[in-house]
Amino acid sequence: MPRQVVAFTTDKRFVRRARELRTIEAMVRLYCRGHDHPQRKPLCTDCAELFEYATRRLERCVFGDAKPTCANCTVHCYSAQMREQIRVVMQWAGPRMLLRHPILSIFHVLYGRRPAPTLPGKPPKRAE
Repeated sequence: MPRQVVAFTTDKRFVRRARELRTIEAMVRLYCRGHDHPQRKPLCTDCAELFEYATRRLERCVFGDAKPTCANCTVHCYSAQMREQIRVVMQWAGPRMLLRHPILSIFHVLYGRRPAPTLPGKPPKRAE
């Protein structure tokens, strides 16, 4: 039976979001490893919970793949507590990303310079 060759194509719509997810994961791992959190296999329970929350927020982003970096975003989808936690993680891991993950950090800086898209306005109400 001959093997069927399947052409590999990359869906360009989801490349940015996948890269952003890898960036967030790298930052959380650096933070967890750098702070010697207990019981960490790949991540301790607090960092794993933060990463799962960030993953859910990224998957449900209203901008889709046109998502800006969180610092430039017009919609803040994180709760106040989680926003503070991710801010602390990014502030600590950001400078260290250039040495550990230079490509991800360069793309993150470049995406941060792009203007944030605007949300479509609500349709006007019809007068009946």
